[in-house]
Amino acid sequence: MNPQFDEIYTSPENQVFHVVFYPDRIYHARYLNATRSKRYRYNVTEVRGKADFIVMKGQVYLDGKFYSNFIRIEYKASRLLEKARESKRFLAQSVMAWVKLHHKDGQQAEATIKLHYCEWVKSYQVEIWDNLEPPFNNPHDIKVLDLVGYQGEITKVKPFTNLIKEVSDVGKVEIAFRENNINFPMGWAITDMDAQWDNNFGRGIQVPNTLDPSNQQNTVEMKNYMVDFQRAYFLEAENVQPVRYRNAMMNDDNPERFDNNIIEMKWMLQRELGGNLVFFHEVTIPPHTVEGTHRHIGSEELYYIVEGEGVAYIGEGDDPKVDAAYETVNTSIYGLENRNCKEVPVKPGAVIYTKSGGIHGIRNLSDKPLKFVAFLYHSA
Repeated sequence: MNPQFDEIYTSPENQVFHVVFYPDRIYHARYLNATRSKRYRYNVTEVRGKADFIVMKGQVYLDGKFYSNFIRIEYKASRLLEKARESKRFLAQSVMAWVKLHHKDGQQAEATIKLHYCEWVKSYQVEIWDNLEPPFNNPHDIKVLDLVGYQGEITKVKPFTNLIKEVSDVGKVEIAFRENNINFPMGWAITDMDAQWDNNFGRGIQVPNTLDPSNQQNTVEMKNYMVDFQRAYFLEAENVQPVRYRNAMMNDDNPERFDNNIIEMKWMLQRELGGNLVFFHEVTIPPHTVEGTHRHIGSEELYYIVEGEGVAYIGEGDDPKVDAAYETVNTSIYGLENRNCKEVPVKPGAVIYTKSGGIHGIRNLSDKPLKFVAFLYHSA
């Protein structure tokens, strides 16, 4: 890490650094495989992640000299653990991952690799180096040597070797995790057909392939996670085509359903987002239409109104201040029975923040469009 940051970090007038930039220090002090020996040092240049895993890339130095590029994957396996338990199996000391690298020049390579559980980071992990051969007359440290090799915790994956020679040019990494191919401690084989996978919950992405509302062609299945190493995006909503939905979040027996109840969503960012974020989009509620009231479990969503006026529905009991100030209405809840909600007026600058278990919906009562932007992310 650049030593100039030390002065920035410690000066009293720059305490905001602790809030905004704290990961810069975390990833240069963490345990990586070869740090068990002081002969090896890592330069972590990029870190990306989703809810349950992270991918790092950078360089390894041996005795002060550049030695190899690397990509490291760490996986907490909370989702896969549950799926294996449902099959009456344990994950034990290793899991597997299907990994596909996308180089910026268009080259791609994929492989299935093994991840090993590490007590130091409480995760399954592997480091893929482009070079494992020690320099002439300078063998690997004995503390590290037992990690190095085929399917080891430090390994070389032939299809990836050329792509990570310039590791900064690896632009995207797609990953799906699965159980090991051996059921430990019994020793039985776990076939591809029987194996449990964590492949991003079978999620799809929304793409405006057709203007037909709620058309299945607009949902594209993606059976993997993706981390994107692009460093910045400049987007203009006016250039993003919307996906259209008829009677969004409304049950078939909802008396407010009608053919012209069509809303539009511009999906600005989806797979590009990291951490727990699922999407960022802009939603347009045309005059006298509604996005049905619905409930989130295990996810949170934030609406920020940017244009127009209307009313929002917030579950009774979800916000004590709202309960005391606004009228109660009985509202149809998508996928559930009717519930009592509070009807809250909204206009530009209003924020509706719904935690897991909360209920929200929004209605345009005016003759002009109502627009809001929304973030959705996993609660854990």
